[in-house]
Amino acid sequence: MAMISPQQSKGARAMLDMSRSDLASAAGIAERTLVDFERGARTPHANNLAAIQRALENAGVRFTDHGVELPPKVDPHVASAIDTISKAMDTD
Repeated sequence: MAMISPQQSKGARAMLDMSRSDLASAAGIAERTLVDFERGARTPHANNLAAIQRALENAGVRFTDHGVELPPKVDPHVASAIDTISKAMDTD
């Protein structure tokens, strides 16, 4: 997939309810860099674009050829049951 677009960055942040300040901090970039990128004023260096995308992915979004998506939430009880079953199967 190509590098993240300004619209994908804004959309992913909205999905995560993440502020620009939080994303900039997580990506290790200046907030001004993110603001200018998301409003289309400039394109950051490739390493900064990659850092933005990586920070959003680490926060839980996936970038696909069709856009940005959040993986479905798994009920913690279901996850625990799956883990228990998996462990039980490994001992056989």
